[in-house]
Amino acid sequence: MKKYIKILRNNFKKYNIDGYVIPKNDEYFTEYSRVNRLKIISNFSGSAGLAIILKKQNYLFTDGRYTIQSQLESGNNFKIYGFEKLINCKLFKNLVLGIDPKLFTNHQIKNYFLKHNKIKYINDNLIDKIKKDRITNTIPFFSLNKTVVGENTTSKINKISKFLRKNKSDYIFISAPENVAWILNIRGGDSPNSPIPNSRLIISKTKKILFISKIDKCKKLIRNKVIKKNQFLEADQLAKQILKLNGNNFIIDEKSCSIFYENLIKSKFKIINRIDPTYSMKSIKNKTEIKNMINTHILDGVALTKFIFWIKKINKKKITEIEAAKKLEKFRKMEKNFLYPSFDTIAGSGKNGAIVHYRANKKSCRILNKKDIFLCDSGGQYKYGTTDVTRTICFSNQNQSVKNIFTKVLKGHIAVATTNINKDDTGKKIDIRARKFLKESNLDYAHGTGHGVGFFLNVHEGPQSITKINNIKIRKGMILSNEPGYYKKNKFGIRIENLVYVNKNKKKLYFENLTMAPIEKDLINFNLLTQIEKDYLFKYHLDVYSKISGYLNQNERQWLASFI
Repeated sequence: MKKYIKILRNNFKKYNIDGYVIPKNDEYFTEYSRVNRLKIISNFSGSAGLAIILKKQNYLFTDGRYTIQSQLESGNNFKIYGFEKLINCKLFKNLVLGIDPKLFTNHQIKNYFLKHNKIKYINDNLIDKIKKDRITNTIPFFSLNKTVVGENTTSKINKISKFLRKNKSDYIFISAPENVAWILNIRGGDSPNSPIPNSRLIISKTKKILFISKIDKCKKLIRNKVIKKNQFLEADQLAKQILKLNGNNFIIDEKSCSIFYENLIKSKFKIINRIDPTYSMKSIKNKTEIKNMINTHILDGVALTKFIFWIKKINKKKITEIEAAKKLEKFRKMEKNFLYPSFDTIAGSGKNGAIVHYRANKKSCRILNKKDIFLCDSGGQYKYGTTDVTRTICFSNQNQSVKNIFTKVLKGHIAVATTNINKDDTGKKIDIRARKFLKESNLDYAHGTGHGVGFFLNVHEGPQSITKINNIKIRKGMILSNEPGYYKKNKFGIRIENLVYVNKNKKKLYFENLTMAPIEKDLINFNLLTQIEKDYLFKYHLDVYSKISGYLNQNERQWLASFI
């Protein structure tokens, strides 16, 4: 890491800059990219971060999930701050900062740097010049049938066309590949944890499309006439093609369209900044998607329940966090529809559980101690659905303090699950319910309570979320996580996470659980639960038992029945 920083600084004079900015994202702005320039320069492996290398100082910015992890991985060489310090960044002033224009949006640059510093575009990525990740992925794109996704491409393009006419615009540039995937009902393998097809899309108000990607991954789509030959474009042909398009206005999404592509489009068209409407459309799952997600979560619940039974009741060996994660994946692989994890499993025992997005490695990996509690956050990509679930597990009787905290986290979890969405109709309002019982003891957690989830796509997808600031209306068909927690540094971590979807009965909106796996009863102080909360737990475990017990062996079934 120090060697790479030194090489980078040696380039500052050549490019006449005072510093260089390295984001976590790749040019597609995906969360889990196969390319990770930030890790190369900083050693930080979290999913959200940004580094700034100056002549004599290094800065790393990240969020509350990675407070401990960033210090462990990068604290010796970087000053570490929360993302909030990036807004109108004044930690340094009057500097010229180099950036790769393919990795940033104008929205970011304006918010972060332009008030106190200057920006210089450098088309040659300076980290790639030092060390370039070798990406050999050649997984071809594939299409999904309407019976899987519930709505055909024509219908979706019609919706986009209607949006363009309403906004008096000739074209829209769909720059986020997950949105391209949703519109065209295609998937790919360009992310290690999501079926993302790295691609972009131009849609006209007259419903014509231009699909921008690499030909070697699209041959099957063209052969099957999902994409016609005259609709396909290699990325390096876009500049010429833009000049051939007729019209005046072009909508871009300011949060996912890079400066590079914005400037290309600006060479011919007037830019209109709008939020890509696909995000909102995609967040409302139809009946077919919900049905597939329900079925997927039953299969996933079977795997997780078998794992919890095994690790609590069967396993007598001393196993490591890494071995536990591999064992859980082995249970998931028993299901033929399982493809791969939806993110790297978080398996933290004792003090490692306090690292919110902990990833076990050879250096940090602990043997599971029966005296410690074990936090396991995992998920899977299945044909066809995406899962994400966290369980906190104990192997021996815990002290009253730990049980009380777990129970307050559970009370927050139940409060979210039983929300009257007609009344508390935004993530901001629901987040208050989740934290209420912890805050009575002056406790809290530094991450959001829930995130949106895609259908056989990204495990983290907006625009909806349950956080202190999200004001998006919660609507029928949305899927979110419900995951309050608590983390005591160097001691333990607690999180209880289910995925839920929004259903409607008459005019009443409410959450229904997708996740079907037992919640650790040995950590509950039942004296702190109300009768309503006890009834909720009973009904939840009865539902879990009724849906997954048929897939379990006799011993597993008897154990699961004890939760009712």
